[in-house]
Amino acid sequence: MNLLQRHIFKSVFFSCAAAVGLFAFVLTVGNVVRDLLGYLVAGQLAPELFLELLLLIPPFVLSYALPFGVLTGVLLVLGRMSAEHEITAIRAAGLSLLWVARPILILAVLGVGVGLVINFQFMPWARVVYHVELSNAVRKDPLSFIVPRTFIRDFPGKVLYVGEKNGLGVKDFWLWELDEQGRVKNSIRAAAGTFGFDERTGDLILNLSHIQAETRDPKNPENFTVQRPTLVSESTSIRLPLGELFGQSTFHPKLQWYALPKLQAEWRRLAQPVAPAEQAQRELDRMKLRLVIQDKFTTAFAVFSFALVGVPLGIKISRRETSANLGLALALAMGYYFLTVAVGWLDRHPELRPDLLLWLPNLLFVGVGLWLFWRVDKR
Repeated sequence: MNLLQRHIFKSVFFSCAAAVGLFAFVLTVGNVVRDLLGYLVAGQLAPELFLELLLLIPPFVLSYALPFGVLTGVLLVLGRMSAEHEITAIRAAGLSLLWVARPILILAVLGVGVGLVINFQFMPWARVVYHVELSNAVRKDPLSFIVPRTFIRDFPGKVLYVGEKNGLGVKDFWLWELDEQGRVKNSIRAAAGTFGFDERTGDLILNLSHIQAETRDPKNPENFTVQRPTLVSESTSIRLPLGELFGQSTFHPKLQWYALPKLQAEWRRLAQPVAPAEQAQRELDRMKLRLVIQDKFTTAFAVFSFALVGVPLGIKISRRETSANLGLALALAMGYYFLTVAVGWLDRHPELRPDLLLWLPNLLFVGVGLWLFWRVDKR
């Protein structure tokens, strides 16, 4: 690699690194706002734990930010070089487009290796630790999620409200149960109550007193013309599974969060013979595992696919504007991920081999990239 190619390599490397950092920051902020900020503001997470969880988000978002960043970096550098006629000068010296692209494609291959390490090692580790730490924080202080004078919507299908909270005791407690359309189908109001925590099941237990309960018409809960009886009771107990906040009461990592050794162990387990009655479900489980594995490979390979498209596209468009190149990169990447998600919808149809169809977006980008190379090289 001569001096000019080293210059292109360094320019693209630093531009890609900055773009990856930008996208990782944006995705990290989105995850913080969605998952952690509410708990921090409500005092439900200690600052040191919040910082620890914050540092566990980048390894997860990097698997998505890396292809975005590489494509953006290539478009920025080559768009600027083409707009300033540097590419024209290189071509006038008798050097081919492939010669110009060589250091960028080498960088892309290195990016694929980094992506594989992230997808199969660091991302699974970070996601498991993140959810375990957050789940443990809830179980250490389960009542921290009950904030007075706040509508608590953390539990699926339920809304809670507590007027006052003093230790384990509460006053003016409300519980609304919602249907699939978000309409109130049942409501409970209690003058007072106490909270407990069942460590065996991970459930919050509400012991309520002086209760009024109302049940609405399940077919039309917003029809207030029909009088429904109000039930009055001296006391009752309600269980709220804290596991619903994390999908299940006992934490089990999702298949996407399995690291390589665990994926290999799961592959061997699913290869074991089963009874004929269980064969259909076993095929679905195998397909889900194949989809996860192929998704990790294709997401890493997307770094190369995006770079291959970005080289001729950056030269052809010849833009200096950062915002225009960012917009183009975002549009291309969103199209790629839309195709990936669409293929993922076929996970219950193993006969269509969605695990192989996951490579279709990459093959499409590679094909478009080679066609653009040919078009630009002919000019």
